[in-house]
Order: sequence, then C-alpha cells, then structure tokens
Amino acid sequence: MKLAFVTETFPPEVNGVAMTFGVIARELARRGHAVTVFRPERPPGTTAAAEAPFREVPMPGCPVPGYPALRLGLPARRALRIRWGANRPDLVHVVTEGPLGASAVGAARDLNLPVTSRFHTNFHRYARDYRCGWLRPLALAWLRRVHNRTRRTFVPTAELQAELARAGFRGLGLLSRGVDTAQFHPGHRCAALRASWAAGPADPVVLHVGRLAAEKNYPLLFRAYAAMRAINPRCRFVVAGEGPLEGRLKREHPDCIFAGFFSRDEIGRYYASADIYIHASSSETFGNVLTEAMASGLAVAGFDYAAARQFVRHGENGLATPLGDPSGLIEAAARLAADPALRQRLRQGARAAVEAQAWEKVIVRFETDLIRVIEEARSSAPLPPVSLSAHAAA
Repeated sequence: MKLAFVTETFPPEVNGVAMTFGVIARELARRGHAVTVFRPERPPGTTAAAEAPFREVPMPGCPVPGYPALRLGLPARRALRIRWGANRPDLVHVVTEGPLGASAVGAARDLNLPVTSRFHTNFHRYARDYRCGWLRPLALAWLRRVHNRTRRTFVPTAELQAELARAGFRGLGLLSRGVDTAQFHPGHRCAALRASWAAGPADPVVLHVGRLAAEKNYPLLFRAYAAMRAINPRCRFVVAGEGPLEGRLKREHPDCIFAGFFSRDEIGRYYASADIYIHASSSETFGNVLTEAMASGLAVAGFDYAAARQFVRHGENGLATPLGDPSGLIEAAARLAADPALRQRLRQGARAAVEAQAWEKVIVRFETDLIRVIEEARSSAPLPPVSLSAHAAA
C-alpha cells in the first residue's frame, strides 16, 4: 500500500499518540508499504529522529499554548490536495483531529481517496479538567463531524467504541494499542538509578510517567501518595515528565523526585527500576503508561476502564477500582504500600498479562483493516472527481 498518515504529533515528541503512530509508521514501512507522514514542522533545534524507513513531510504549524515543544498543524487542504493529486496514495489515515487533520479529511474526499481516522484523545472530557465544561458539546460535535466524514474511525477499546456509537459516531472499528515488550522489560532494572532516588532494595518506589497537566488528575495522585507515605515512610515517589503544572507541583511537593523529560528508550529503565504505578487519570482513551508499567513488571492500581479494564485482573496482576471512586483508588494505593507480598504477586502477574499485546500482532490487524477499507472503496461507486482548478479559484 501507499499510505499517507497525517498527524499533529509525532516522535521525537513523547506522548501516547506520537509513540503509537511512530511505531505503526515504522512497522508498516518495514512490512513493505510506502508510508509518508505529514506532520507540523518542528521548532528550531529539535533533534532529528534516527533514520526511519518512512518519509516525513513537514507542514506549516504553530506552538500549542502551554506546550511550546508541541506544534499545532495549520489547515492545508489545498496543499495536500495538490500533492496527493500529483502522487496519489492508496489511503489517507488521519491520526489527530486538529486543523491539519480536519483539512486532510477534506482533501482526501475531494480526490475520492479512501480516508480513515483514529480517535486517540477525549478532548471533550478535558473541558472539565480545564474548567470550561461549556465547551464539551462543541468539542464533541467537532470530533463527530471530522470522524464521520471518514470511512472508518479506529478506537482503542470496545468500551470507547460503544460510548462513541451512543454519541452518534459511525463506522467505528477496533485498533488496540500495543506495547514494546523489549523496551519495557523487568530486566532493565537499575540499582544505580534506584540509589540516586535514595531507595534501598526493599524501599517501594512509586512512579508516574506523563504530561504534567490538569487532565492527569494530579490532586488525586498526590492524595494517594500521601496515604502510601503515611503507611510506609520508606516510599519514594518519582515523576517523569514535564508540562504546564511542573513549577507548581515542584513547589507543593518538595519531597518528590521530579526527573524531567526522558526519551522513549531511557524511560524503560525508569519503569523497571520502580515497584508501583498508580494511574489516577479518568479521561484516557487507553492509557499506554499502564501497559508499559505492567510490561516492566510493576504492581499497578488504576480505575477500571480503558487499558485497566482490558488487562488488569483485580488481585491477580493489578488492582482496579470503580471509575469515579477516588477513595477506592487511594485505598488500593495504600494496600500496595503496606503489603510487600501483594506487590510481589501482582508484579509477577503483570508482565504475562500484556505479553500478547506486542506491537507485531497489533500491526498485522491494522494492516488487514486498511487493506479491507481500500478494497471497499474500490468496489463502491466513485463520486464525481473534484476539479483542482475550481477549488483553487474558490
């Protein structure tokens, strides 16, 4: 296949969306497909990624407010239409629903190209976290409009698929996220790194990886940590990430270790050198960090939804508490701090729970689905072609 991916975030940026489609683009290209990634141009000084088997095309963009390292793609419907008209892909896959992604949907439809999309982020739920709940119906309407103009919208869990179907989204399909079981492995545990955290061999280290932003539910996370520290003063809490809340959290929690930003390769060592992962967010579409923590052999606790619902068997390989029950999550965190035998049992079961979620299997399923969409498009009656000159004049 000749595939065009359009995304507003891509490696070396570190987040779930960038990581997921960095892997997917790489693995599809390694399987012999011609993959071109259209993404916003990067700020000056950004370190280029290692040589990849796919092609990247920078598009106009601007910094995301509050996240200067991230870029928001600008609308590029005409530019994409001209490019794809001259070098026609078999399929366009839109990863993000921002201005660049939305304009890519329009460009693909102009050219009668099959276009699919991926629902990655609950932007409509984030309105609550940023105290602008009135934006929620507008955000949901925008997301529904963008995705319903594509032939297939891939979502990471059956739970989210059902939720979006109730909200009027059409053409939904499943594409779960994989985990790199070599990169995230208990064997990467590092005694020197633990020593730098002042953690002895038997001291529980609690890790958090992610953006330091409101949607990650840091108030609950630090309440859980306070409960753990009250029961077991030997607990250490390590935060790996950066974001708009970084300064405030450092001031409010001087007893915690704020490790900053790390590459995807290096963060595997951080996971494996910790013991416990508490996932307090309640607005993720999946939650890559949970599967990465489990693959690294950590005892995890989180709300029973998204990745936790799919992989955690309560009391066997992790602890899952009802969504919307913060006191339950705090209690689960305290149990992990107090009970070394429980921690050890959960850690032994965690890795086995996600080993079948290796990226190779996920990629094969996605490849099959894309081929099916292309075949469906070829067998359906084509729409009248759109005149590029007419659009240029408009």
